Amino acid sequence: MLMGMPLPPAVRQLFEGKNFAHVATLMKDGSPQVTLVWIDIDGDRIIVNTAEGRAKPRNVRRDPRVAISIADQQSPYHAAFIRGRVVEITREGAEDHIDKMAKKYMGADRYMDHSPDRPRVLLYIEADHVREMGG
Repeated sequence: MLMGMPLPPAVRQLFEGKNFAHVATLMKDGSPQVTLVWIDIDGDRIIVNTAEGRAKPRNVRRDPRVAISIADQQSPYHAAFIRGRVVEITREGAEDHIDKMAKKYMGADRYMDHSPDRPRVLLYIEADHVREMGG
């Protein structure tokens, strides 16, 4: 199995900061599907928290390839562009993680839309290609 490449420190900072990312997955017909997401990082793995029933988990179970763009909210010309693949999909810890993301992005202690009908899922992504701009 291929191992992902390490993320440069300036790219890691983008994911650690309060920056939004665009994540592209591939639909069944091969067309791209892009979503604006809250984003996180654990080591060199990028984390996207989403809900079952949405296009992202359905798409990456079929084809794990993804592309991500992220820009510094305060300095948009500092950005990173990543191509990679989802290497793990799990529900374990996803509900607590979305609360962590609500704190990071909104200052809220709890995510406002917890729903047992739409369980959360974590997508762990490893980078195959990283390009940084303006770091």
